[in-house]
Amino acid sequence: MMHHSTPYGFGTVVSRPYAEAVERVRDALSTEGFGIVSEIDMAATLRRKLGVETRPYVILGACLPALAYQALEVEPDVGLLLPCNIVVYATDYPERTAVTALDPEAALGLSENLALAPLAAEVTARLKRALAASELDTAAGHHAAPAVEVAEEIC
Repeated sequence: MMHHSTPYGFGTVVSRPYAEAVERVRDALSTEGFGIVSEIDMAATLRRKLGVETRPYVILGACLPALAYQALEVEPDVGLLLPCNIVVYATDYPERTAVTALDPEAALGLSENLALAPLAAEVTARLKRALAASELDTAAGHHAAPAVEVAEEIC
């Protein structure tokens, strides 16, 4: 497993084909308590809107309801930074898939509200565990139902 990071995210490249990796990520997020509240198939959206072909690429909007509620109670406008986005996309190698998450600490740090820091740290820890589990053969054995595309018109 190869790890990578940016100032706003962290991720890994898993040794799985794209479709299998997407299912593993869904399962691992569910195990950590996340629900998928949105799913955007960027390849299909770009094909439909622009007529271009791109690599398979999905954006999963994941939410931990209890922690989201706590964050909204602290600062109602923090909803601008929700849900947690996780991207899964095919690499140039068929048996390798990139999985990257927005760093909740970086995102919630934009608020400059220190009361959000412990919540961001908890979400970060859960996301990192989910990304690590997406590579393991022992990830959750069930397959989550595909999420409804509720945000496809954003792009």
